[in-house]
Amino acid sequence: MPDPRFDGSGVALVTPFDEAGVAEPVLRELVRFHIAERTDALIICGSTGEGAAMTPEEQRHAIEIAVAENAGRLPIIAGCGGSDTRAVAGLAAQAHAAGADGLLVSAPPYSKPPQRALVSHFHAVIEAGDLPTIVYNVPSRTAVNLLPATIMQIAEDPRVIGVKEACGDIAQVAEMARLAQGRLAIWSGNDDQVVPLMSLGGRGVISVLANVAPAATSRMAHAFLDGNMALACTLQLDLLPLIGALFAESNPIPVKAGVAWLGFDVGPPRPPLTRVDPSVCDRLVHALQAAGIERRA
Repeated sequence: MPDPRFDGSGVALVTPFDEAGVAEPVLRELVRFHIAERTDALIICGSTGEGAAMTPEEQRHAIEIAVAENAGRLPIIAGCGGSDTRAVAGLAAQAHAAGADGLLVSAPPYSKPPQRALVSHFHAVIEAGDLPTIVYNVPSRTAVNLLPATIMQIAEDPRVIGVKEACGDIAQVAEMARLAQGRLAIWSGNDDQVVPLMSLGGRGVISVLANVAPAATSRMAHAFLDGNMALACTLQLDLLPLIGALFAESNPIPVKAGVAWLGFDVGPPRPPLTRVDPSVCDRLVHALQAAGIERRA
């Protein structure tokens, strides 16, 4: 069943790196920043957090740092992804051991399993993690689309509380909502579709945008949840130029540049990603300033 702890704006947090690995002081700073800015949940080691470029040990370290600094103030969700079911199950088990409150589990990339195999994959990972689990559908990254009927099969496990939907197809989201009938929460996985998805019963967003505009993203989601749809719509439209700039190159290339511009020493993305193109960076800085976002003193 849905868990109201995860309603609103969850940030798909960037991971700060230094030469030794996860930059602990900076990650602690980011956790404090999001608590102060009213982010509703922290997602660690997701796609935006470059989990695919981290060792299992680094992933566990990042979760443990966030859990320690957070001290129970916000729910912490650990991203778990990969093409090897056994390895992903291991990540889920270690996330539980590290103190995460929930899991965000994506479909296996590259291997393109059929729908029946996806059900088996998710059930194995959920069993290993034994935490409230959000199923993540992001076919642009995984090359496989988790169909609504498949998600409902996965959700026969009561630990499944919802789905982060990033398919981009509002008709598919509507079918997901029709089948779920309130049994599962739905979060937008696309920052430019938060309000449209919430109009179908969604409970908020798991957001890249929230890395650089946490207060505005949370305000947008909660405005809708509180019934102020006009304000939510205004915020969604006002934020579109910034959202566009954040996705002008592959995520998380621009958003790491944006977080650095705010004043956090997060370092560049890990290879095979690279630093942001200068023209994209100029566009991003302009969009940040136009949105009224200020650098830290």
